[in-house]
Amino acid sequence: MARLAKLPFADLGFARVDHHRSLRAGFPEVVFCQGKRPEHVVAIFSELLSHGSAALGTRASQEHADAVQRALPQIHYHVSSRLLMSPRPAIVAPRPGPVLVVCAGTSDLPVADEAALTAEFLGCHVERLCDVGVAGIHRLLAAEAQLRAARIIVAVAGMEGALPSAVAGLSGRPVIAVPTSVGYGASFSGLAALLGMLSSCASGVTVVNIDNGFGAGYAAALTLRSATTAPLEQTRSPES
Repeated sequence: MARLAKLPFADLGFARVDHHRSLRAGFPEVVFCQGKRPEHVVAIFSELLSHGSAALGTRASQEHADAVQRALPQIHYHVSSRLLMSPRPAIVAPRPGPVLVVCAGTSDLPVADEAALTAEFLGCHVERLCDVGVAGIHRLLAAEAQLRAARIIVAVAGMEGALPSAVAGLSGRPVIAVPTSVGYGASFSGLAALLGMLSSCASGVTVVNIDNGFGAGYAAALTLRSATTAPLEQTRSPES
Protein backbone atom coordinates (compact mmCIF):
# COMPACT_ATOMS: atom_id res chain seq x y z
CA MET A 1 0.00 0.00 0.00
CA ALA A 2 2.89 2.35 0.72
CA ARG A 3 4.32 1.76 -2.76
CA LEU A 4 0.93 2.20 -4.42
CA ALA A 5 0.47 5.48 -2.57
CA LYS A 6 3.48 6.90 -4.44
CA LEU A 7 1.97 6.20 -7.85
CA PRO A 8 1.80 7.65 -10.41
CA PHE A 9 4.61 10.01 -9.34
CA ALA A 10 6.62 11.09 -6.31
CA ASP A 11 6.83 14.82 -5.58
CA LEU A 12 10.36 15.71 -4.42
CA GLY A 13 9.62 19.43 -4.40
CA PHE A 14 12.06 20.23 -7.21
CA ALA A 15 11.00 17.27 -9.38
CA ARG A 16 8.08 14.90 -9.83
CA VAL A 17 9.45 11.44 -10.52
CA ASP A 18 7.22 9.49 -12.88
CA HIS A 19 6.84 5.94 -11.54
CA HIS A 20 4.18 5.07 -14.11
CA ARG A 21 6.49 5.59 -17.09
CA SER A 22 7.45 1.92 -17.36
CA LEU A 23 3.78 0.88 -17.26
CA ARG A 24 2.85 3.30 -20.04
CA ALA A 25 5.94 3.14 -22.23
CA GLY A 26 7.58 -0.14 -21.24
CA PHE A 27 10.75 1.62 -20.08
CA PRO A 28 11.49 3.60 -16.89
CA GLU A 29 11.84 7.37 -16.76
CA VAL A 30 15.20 8.69 -17.93
CA VAL A 31 16.96 11.54 -16.11
CA PHE A 32 18.36 14.39 -18.22
CA CYS A 33 21.21 15.50 -15.94
CA GLN A 34 22.51 18.54 -17.81
CA GLY A 35 21.61 21.72 -15.92
CA LYS A 36 20.57 19.85 -12.77
CA ARG A 37 22.38 20.23 -9.47
CA PRO A 38 24.30 17.09 -8.48
CA GLU A 39 22.26 16.66 -5.29
CA HIS A 40 19.07 16.78 -7.32
CA VAL A 41 20.33 14.02 -9.62
CA VAL A 42 21.25 11.94 -6.56
CA ALA A 43 17.76 12.39 -5.10
CA ILE A 44 16.02 11.43 -8.35
CA PHE A 45 18.19 8.34 -8.82
CA SER A 46 17.60 7.35 -5.19
CA GLU A 47 13.85 7.70 -5.63
CA LEU A 48 13.81 5.58 -8.80
CA LEU A 49 15.93 2.82 -7.26
CA SER A 50 13.97 2.80 -3.98
CA HIS A 51 10.85 2.09 -6.00
CA GLY A 52 12.41 -0.91 -7.72
CA SER A 53 13.00 0.87 -11.01
CA ALA A 54 16.13 0.93 -13.10
CA ALA A 55 17.77 4.32 -13.59
CA LEU A 56 19.42 5.88 -16.62
CA GLY A 57 20.82 9.41 -16.70
CA THR A 58 21.91 11.24 -19.84
CA ARG A 59 24.29 14.20 -20.35
CA ALA A 60 25.85 13.64 -16.94
CA SER A 61 29.05 15.46 -16.04
CA GLN A 62 31.87 14.03 -13.94
CA GLU A 63 30.54 16.13 -11.06
CA HIS A 64 27.15 14.45 -11.39
CA ALA A 65 28.81 11.04 -11.56
CA ASP A 66 30.95 11.62 -8.46
CA ALA A 67 27.94 12.69 -6.39
CA VAL A 68 25.73 9.83 -7.55
CA GLN A 69 28.39 7.16 -7.09
CA ARG A 70 29.18 8.34 -3.55
CA ALA A 71 25.53 7.77 -2.60
CA LEU A 72 24.77 4.87 -4.95
CA PRO A 73 27.94 2.89 -5.70
CA GLN A 74 26.06 0.44 -7.93
CA ILE A 75 25.63 3.18 -10.56
CA HIS A 76 28.11 3.04 -13.45
CA TYR A 77 29.33 6.12 -15.32
CA HIS A 78 30.39 5.83 -18.95
CA VAL A 79 32.66 8.80 -19.64
CA SER A 80 32.45 8.91 -23.45
CA SER A 81 28.66 8.76 -23.68
CA ARG A 82 28.10 10.70 -20.42
CA LEU A 83 25.56 8.10 -19.31
CA LEU A 84 24.82 7.14 -15.71
CA MET A 85 23.39 3.61 -15.54
CA SER A 86 22.05 1.32 -12.87
CA PRO A 87 22.28 -2.42 -13.53
CA ARG A 88 20.21 -3.13 -16.63
CA PRO A 89 16.53 -3.78 -15.93
CA ALA A 90 15.08 -7.23 -16.40
CA ILE A 91 13.38 -7.48 -19.79
CA VAL A 92 10.40 -9.83 -19.99
CA ALA A 93 10.94 -10.77 -23.61
CA PRO A 94 14.14 -10.37 -25.64
CA ARG A 95 14.07 -7.81 -28.42
CA PRO A 96 14.65 -9.03 -31.95
CA GLY A 97 17.76 -7.67 -33.45
CA PRO A 98 20.35 -6.75 -33.86
CA VAL A 99 20.36 -2.98 -33.65
CA LEU A 100 23.40 -1.92 -35.66
CA VAL A 101 25.00 1.38 -34.62
CA VAL A 102 27.13 2.76 -37.46
CA CYS A 103 29.32 5.83 -37.12
CA ALA A 104 31.15 7.77 -39.79
CA GLY A 105 34.33 8.63 -37.89
CA THR A 106 36.07 8.24 -34.56
CA SER A 107 35.02 11.79 -33.63
CA ASP A 108 31.39 10.60 -33.73
CA LEU A 109 31.99 7.81 -31.20
CA PRO A 110 30.64 9.61 -28.09
CA VAL A 111 27.23 10.02 -29.74
CA ALA A 112 27.35 6.48 -31.15
CA ASP A 113 28.23 5.19 -27.67
CA GLU A 114 25.22 6.98 -26.22
CA ALA A 115 22.93 5.37 -28.81
CA ALA A 116 24.40 1.88 -28.42
CA LEU A 117 24.46 1.86 -24.61
CA THR A 118 20.90 3.22 -24.44
CA ALA A 119 19.61 0.46 -26.71
CA GLU A 120 21.54 -2.16 -24.74
CA PHE A 121 20.17 -0.80 -21.45
CA LEU A 122 16.67 -1.18 -22.85
CA GLY A 123 17.24 -4.83 -23.72
CA CYS A 124 18.42 -4.79 -27.32
CA HIS A 125 21.22 -6.83 -28.79
CA VAL A 126 23.53 -4.21 -30.28
CA GLU A 127 26.32 -4.50 -32.83
CA ARG A 128 28.66 -1.72 -33.90
CA LEU A 129 30.33 -0.64 -37.11
CA CYS A 130 32.82 2.21 -36.65
CA ASP A 131 34.75 4.58 -38.92
CA VAL A 132 32.93 3.82 -42.18
CA GLY A 133 32.26 7.35 -43.41
CA VAL A 134 31.70 8.15 -47.06
CA ALA A 135 35.18 9.67 -47.47
CA GLY A 136 36.30 6.04 -47.79
CA ILE A 137 33.06 4.40 -48.85
CA HIS A 138 34.79 1.09 -49.64
CA ARG A 139 34.88 0.54 -45.87
CA LEU A 140 31.09 0.69 -45.78
CA LEU A 141 30.66 -1.44 -48.89
CA ALA A 142 32.78 -4.16 -47.29
CA ALA A 143 30.22 -4.40 -44.46
CA GLU A 144 27.12 -4.76 -46.68
CA ALA A 145 26.29 -8.21 -45.29
CA GLN A 146 26.32 -6.86 -41.72
CA LEU A 147 24.12 -3.94 -42.76
CA ARG A 148 21.55 -6.23 -44.33
CA ALA A 149 21.56 -8.59 -41.33
CA ALA A 150 20.50 -5.80 -38.96
CA ARG A 151 16.90 -5.33 -37.91
CA ILE A 152 17.24 -1.57 -37.54
CA ILE A 153 20.25 0.74 -38.03
CA VAL A 154 21.34 3.87 -36.19
CA ALA A 155 23.67 5.92 -38.44
CA VAL A 156 25.74 8.60 -36.72
CA ALA A 157 27.65 11.22 -38.73
CA GLY A 158 28.83 14.82 -38.73
CA MET A 159 30.36 16.96 -41.49
CA GLU A 160 27.88 16.81 -44.40
CA GLY A 161 25.89 13.94 -42.88
CA ALA A 162 25.89 11.70 -45.97
CA LEU A 163 26.32 8.36 -44.20
CA PRO A 164 22.62 7.57 -43.45
CA SER A 165 21.67 7.90 -47.15
CA ALA A 166 24.39 5.44 -48.16
CA VAL A 167 23.44 3.05 -45.34
CA ALA A 168 19.75 3.15 -46.24
CA GLY A 169 20.48 2.55 -49.91
CA LEU A 170 22.69 -0.46 -49.19
CA SER A 171 20.77 -2.11 -46.37
CA GLY A 172 17.06 -1.93 -47.13
CA ARG A 173 16.53 -1.50 -43.38
CA PRO A 174 14.93 1.32 -41.37
CA VAL A 175 17.61 3.89 -40.53
CA ILE A 176 17.58 6.31 -37.62
CA ALA A 177 19.99 9.11 -38.55
CA VAL A 178 21.86 11.07 -35.89
CA PRO A 179 23.63 14.28 -36.97
CA THR A 180 26.60 15.22 -34.79
CA SER A 181 28.18 18.57 -34.12
CA VAL A 182 31.48 17.32 -35.59
CA GLY A 183 32.78 19.49 -38.43
CA TYR A 184 34.40 22.75 -39.49
CA GLY A 185 32.75 26.16 -39.37
CA ALA A 186 30.36 25.75 -42.29
CA SER A 187 28.88 22.67 -40.63
CA PHE A 188 27.32 25.12 -38.12
CA SER A 189 27.76 22.72 -35.16
CA GLY A 190 25.78 19.95 -36.82
CA LEU A 191 23.13 22.00 -38.63
CA ALA A 192 24.56 21.08 -42.05
CA ALA A 193 24.45 17.38 -41.19
CA LEU A 194 20.92 17.73 -39.83
CA LEU A 195 19.66 19.42 -42.98
CA GLY A 196 21.47 16.92 -45.19
CA MET A 197 19.87 14.00 -43.37
CA LEU A 198 16.43 15.60 -43.49
CA SER A 199 16.94 16.06 -47.23
CA SER A 200 18.05 12.46 -47.82
CA CYS A 201 16.94 10.95 -51.12
CA ALA A 202 17.01 7.46 -49.56
CA SER A 203 13.69 6.08 -48.33
CA GLY A 204 13.23 4.93 -44.75
CA VAL A 205 15.50 7.48 -43.05
CA THR A 206 14.21 9.06 -39.84
CA VAL A 207 16.23 11.86 -38.24
CA VAL A 208 16.67 12.81 -34.58
CA ASN A 209 18.18 15.99 -33.17
CA ILE A 210 21.86 16.96 -33.27
CA ASP A 211 24.01 14.77 -30.97
CA ASN A 212 20.89 12.98 -29.70
CA GLY A 213 22.30 9.45 -29.46
CA PHE A 214 19.95 8.73 -26.58
CA GLY A 215 16.89 9.55 -28.67
CA ALA A 216 18.06 7.27 -31.47
CA GLY A 217 18.83 4.34 -29.16
CA TYR A 218 15.50 4.75 -27.38
CA ALA A 219 13.59 4.95 -30.68
CA ALA A 220 15.29 1.79 -31.94
CA ALA A 221 14.39 -0.09 -28.76
CA LEU A 222 10.81 1.18 -28.77
CA THR A 223 10.38 0.23 -32.43
CA LEU A 224 11.58 -3.31 -31.79
CA ARG A 225 9.42 -3.57 -28.68
CA SER A 226 6.36 -2.46 -30.66
CA ALA A 227 7.11 -5.12 -33.26
CA THR A 228 7.03 -7.92 -30.68
CA THR A 229 4.22 -6.90 -28.31
CA ALA A 230 0.49 -6.73 -28.85
CA PRO A 231 -1.38 -3.46 -28.23
CA LEU A 232 -2.62 -3.07 -24.65
CA GLU A 233 -6.24 -3.54 -25.71
CA GLN A 234 -5.40 -6.96 -27.19
CA THR A 235 -3.62 -8.15 -24.02
CA ARG A 236 -6.58 -7.59 -21.73
CA SER A 237 -8.91 -10.43 -20.93
CA PRO A 238 -12.62 -10.02 -21.76
CA GLU A 239 -13.37 -9.67 -18.03
CA SER A 240 -10.89 -6.80 -17.43
